[in-house]
Order: sequence, then structure tokens, then C-alpha cells
Amino acid sequence: MTSSRSVVVRRIVRTVFILAVVGGGAALAAQYFGPSGNHGDTASKRGKRMRVAPVLVVKAERKDVPEIEETIGTVEAAAVVQVKSRVDGQIQQAFFHEGQMVQKGELLFRVDPRPFQAALAQAQAVLARDQAQAVNAKANVSRYGNLSSKGFASAQQYEQAEAASKGLVATLAADRAAIQIATLNLGYTEIRSPIDGKTGAILVHPGNLVKANGDAALVTVAQVRPVRVMFTLPQQDLPRLQERMATAGLAVTIAIPGDTRPPLSAKVDFIDNQVNVTSGTIALRASFANEDGRLVPGQFVNVRLEVTRFNNAITLPRDAINAGQHGSYVYLVKPDNTVAVRPVEVAYQTDTFGVIKSGLEGGETVVRDGQLRLAPGMHVIIQSGRGGRPPGAG
Repeated sequence: MTSSRSVVVRRIVRTVFILAVVGGGAALAAQYFGPSGNHGDTASKRGKRMRVAPVLVVKAERKDVPEIEETIGTVEAAAVVQVKSRVDGQIQQAFFHEGQMVQKGELLFRVDPRPFQAALAQAQAVLARDQAQAVNAKANVSRYGNLSSKGFASAQQYEQAEAASKGLVATLAADRAAIQIATLNLGYTEIRSPIDGKTGAILVHPGNLVKANGDAALVTVAQVRPVRVMFTLPQQDLPRLQERMATAGLAVTIAIPGDTRPPLSAKVDFIDNQVNVTSGTIALRASFANEDGRLVPGQFVNVRLEVTRFNNAITLPRDAINAGQHGSYVYLVKPDNTVAVRPVEVAYQTDTFGVIKSGLEGGETVVRDGQLRLAPGMHVIIQSGRGGRPPGAG
């Protein structure tokens, strides 16, 4: 009996001790945190306000910015001519080396001229014969005219003599035309370059027979001074391209892959008259003098074209512009070194910078690096570094 009472007493003492400890802890917590029931929330907010984040900043600048489109272009010869023979015959000789630069009118091939020389000589002989007959016919007209007036010849004889004379006049005209044709054909035996340009490979070698205007070309001559660069741009750029073309003109710069020399510049001189319905692009062309021969037909080049220009535009580095659910925004640094979210509208953006259309003024300071640690109202510590400058710095 005594043992049972002892157990009960010990349990009562232990319970009282636990209640006393819990009650003392609660009193101590109430004394420290105060009587309010939102002590945890208040402490959290106070801690958030006291947090600071290191950031890099940059000032929005005003400057003129060109809008650049980049694409791939193809070099084309200004003209390409397939040189063919205009007469039948055997090629005797070639007067150029493959890949040689030639001038317009320069001799390229010679076709065996002997048949054409003989044809010309024959036409000239026929003309001489008919000229002699024409002289005799004219004399007959005069003779029969006198005899007919005196009654010694009939009118019919006179008329026949006059008709024969007129017929020979026509024959002489035909003979002279035949001589011109023979002369032309003889001239065609010397095949000359129709343009200034660069020759390709010889396609028909000396010794071969050729036909007039045959299917096979003897050689191809490409005009490479100047050359043209063709490229395409999206059709949505067309209104601005047309506007710029009509005012200041379109400047294009090309770079040759693997060529360390400076890029080449020229003006766009042609915009196609229709959009490619398959790709939705419009073709443009620029001409280059190519005096040094750097550009070769068929070559691919990198094209940069200034579509338009933003004058006195507000610019920021691209990494200062953030993309959100509702559009682009920046973290604006206030004079008290707190940050606020500022929505902005971006008019144009490259890999390195963006042009701000609205939402920001020149000279305002925004966060360039460290945005992931920020929330509206937080304090920031501005660090020096990549483009970082404290607010108010020049």
C-alpha cells in the first residue's frame, strides 16, 4: 500500500515540474517577443527589409543606333556568256589560257578560214562579171534608144534592152549582199570575247569540228569586275527597306569567311519586284567593283545591312533587360539604393544591347548583374565591375 502511494506521488511531482517548465518558457517568450500574436511575421518582414544584395549596375545611355540585319549572300557574275561558233568548221587554235582575264573583242579561237576566204573570192568574181554585163546592158539601152527614135529599131527591142539593164542593176545589189555575207562569215572564223571577263575551262579544244550556234559552248566568260551579291531578307522588312531605299539608300557590308582583310561596302542597287511565296523573303542585290578579285562567283559571304537607324535612342546592355510573364522589365535602382521593377518596351535587340522604346529615361540606373537575388524594395550594394557604376557617377 505504501509503495503504491509512493508511485502516485512521484507521478504528481513529475507532472507539476513539466507544467512549471512549460509555463516558464511561455512567459519568457512572451517577455521577449511582446504580447502580439504576429511576432513571427513581423520578424520575417524586418529581416527581409534588412537584407542587401550585391549587384552591378549600368546607366541607360542615349545614342544613335543602327538596326542591322545579318544574312548569307551569294556572289554572282555581272554577266555570264557562253561563247559559241557562228560558222561551221574546224577549230585551228585557241589564243588564251584557261582562267585568263580577257577584254571585250580579244581573240579567243580561230576556225579554219580557208573555205570562207574562197567563198568571198567567188562572190567578188561574180560581182565583177555582173558589173561587166551591166555596163554592156546600159550601152544597149542607149543604142536601141537612138535607133528606135530614127525608126531603125522597134520599140519592143528598146524595152527589152532597158529591162535587161534594170535586171542587172538588181543582180549587182544581190552580188554585193553576197560579198557582205561572205565577209561576215570570214570574220566569224575569228571568235572574240563579247565582254570583259574571266575565261573558264576550254570546253571544245582545237582540232574539233564545230557547228554554227551549236549546243556546246567553246568556253564561258564571266564578268567579275564588277560582281553582284544577292541576298534575301524577311518580307516584313520590306516597308522599311523601301522607305530607306527612297531616302538615304541602303548600305551593305560583306565579309568573306576566312578572309582577314577589312569588309567590303556598297549600296543596294536592286530590290526584287516580288516576294518569294515559298520562303516569304524578298531578294536584294548590291554591286561591288571587285578590282582586287576577292569576290568569286558562287562564293558565300556574310552580309550586314543597315535597315534603319534609331536616333538618340535609349540603350541598355542586353543582360540588364529581363523577360517576364508580362513582358520585358528592368530593376531600377533608386537614390536610396533600393530597387523597383520597371516594365519596358524593347524596340530592337541584339546579342549585346537593346534599344528601349518606352519605360525608361536616359541616365537612369538599372541592375545589370545580380537580378536573381532581388525583389522589389530590397536594398542593394553596388559593386564595381563589368560596366558597373554607382548612381550619380559620371
